[in-house]
Amino acid sequence: MTTAPSPTRSSALPAALPFWLSVGLIPLAWLAAIYGGWMLLILPLSTWYLFTLLDFLTGLQTFNADPQTEESQLFWYRAVTLVWAPLQFLTVFGILFYVTQSGHLHWAEEWALFAGLGIVSGTIGINYSHELMHQKPKIERWLADVLLAMVLYSHFRSEHLLVHHRYVATPRDPVSARYNEHFWRFFPRVLRESYASAFKAEAAMLARKGKPWHDRSNPFWRFWLMQAVFALLALALGGVWGLFLFATQAFWAIFQLELVNYVEHYGLTREHLGDGKYEHVKPRHSWNAAHKASNWLLINLQRHSDHHYKPDRRFPLLQNYEKEEAPQLPFGYPVMTMAALSPTVWRRVMNPRVKAWRQQFYPHVTDWTAYNRGANPLPR
Repeated sequence: MTTAPSPTRSSALPAALPFWLSVGLIPLAWLAAIYGGWMLLILPLSTWYLFTLLDFLTGLQTFNADPQTEESQLFWYRAVTLVWAPLQFLTVFGILFYVTQSGHLHWAEEWALFAGLGIVSGTIGINYSHELMHQKPKIERWLADVLLAMVLYSHFRSEHLLVHHRYVATPRDPVSARYNEHFWRFFPRVLRESYASAFKAEAAMLARKGKPWHDRSNPFWRFWLMQAVFALLALALGGVWGLFLFATQAFWAIFQLELVNYVEHYGLTREHLGDGKYEHVKPRHSWNAAHKASNWLLINLQRHSDHHYKPDRRFPLLQNYEKEEAPQLPFGYPVMTMAALSPTVWRRVMNPRVKAWRQQFYPHVTDWTAYNRGANPLPR
């Protein structure tokens, strides 16, 4: 890995600016709301499709910032994640009020507009909440909860921190996509299982303290309250139709999140050591992508191998790994998530890579049958 020198606070602003490109989606969302018609395509075109083109033009970025960089030198990187929650709030609810009161768009245009907003709140909002929930300052974790409540998916914080990071790449993690499991089977399974696993994880934590699940310290009370407040606000601003549009935005945000979750660990499994124990999480247990432009959009989420290795490392300091240490995606997330929508295309692209990963890192495992079906593997 090539390590770059640490930035100073004054020099960090130019380096951080590419990660601020997401803020440019806010005026585009308002243009779509004002003009409708073909302008409704501007949000999907400006996220996945534009950044797919930019990935092709800009190539890979494999150098790494010094992981020991001081927190004070990351001000402009942190700032974009802190300002996004109020920007998203004003955008979603401002546009909701505007279109339902003006009536200048056809109902189908309004639905398409909020589906597009869901792409933004899923691609950017949930991703920023993911960064914030891993940090220690309370304000950052609170903003993470706000962003998740705006897409009615608050339990993601509990599922991600208490289940996914602990059990990733094992059968106990609902979000780790199994080998040969296509997305259209993965998506409904995750919607069902991740909520249950998140609730059980919080209840288990309370039980270890001698408290019942309904104790007031259970964060699910806060999750339910915040989601109810946002739903009631949508109802107050736009009536039942406004609530439906808000739910449309939430659905497509969740859909976007789970598409990315599907890609991140597909087919990768930690070695079973017996007695229900697995090896420690290593960079090899997440798919890595060094594509420059899509990492700007996703604040280095594609350096996912390092995120699982060092979960609390801030996004500008996440390290890139080469193929000797972590499996590599052939394209960035924009292309890979589109490929995931077609089971045939996905298996053609990814199954040979999973088999090569097995041969590279686990040549001694000769029977993958139990791993494939998500059960405990057979004794070696």
